[in-house]
Amino acid sequence: MDSVFQEIYEKYHTDLFQFIFYTVKSREITEDLVQEVYIRVLKSYHQFQGKSSLKTWLFSIARNVTIDYFRKEKGLKNKIYFYFDGKQNEVKDLHPIPEEIAIQNEKIKQLYQCLHTCTVDQRMVLIARFLQDMTIAEAAAVFGWTESKVKTTQHRALKAIKKKMEILAEKEGH
Repeated sequence: MDSVFQEIYEKYHTDLFQFIFYTVKSREITEDLVQEVYIRVLKSYHQFQGKSSLKTWLFSIARNVTIDYFRKEKGLKNKIYFYFDGKQNEVKDLHPIPEEIAIQNEKIKQLYQCLHTCTVDQRMVLIARFLQDMTIAEAAAVFGWTESKVKTTQHRALKAIKKKMEILAEKEGH
């Protein structure tokens, strides 16, 4: 099991961290949630039947851990707005990760602000598809959805982001 866990860690840790980080937007919470994912992987690896890829299975666990985190928080909507209001773009850690540095770029910052105005499902689909390079089939397996639902959610999210970016550009006179 140690070698399997080591392989999972080496192969997917960065992607897993980014997936959760883009969802909760806090390095400290992400570290806690990633640890919870690994605990669940260790506890349930013997149940993994190989019906999906290891990556799909791992990201399904990560999605569930993230959703569980939001459910545990009091007032899901208030917490989501707190974490994704787009006003908390300051890097609090003295040693930022590359994604935090990239957020400082103004255009990327605006894109992230628009991303965080999407629903949680839309945000997760965009993160999975474009930041984690998952296929529609992989994303559908991770979320437990049909491929059609992933495509529809992705389309609506992109449309919403495009509209928000256009509004921001108008406000700035671009």
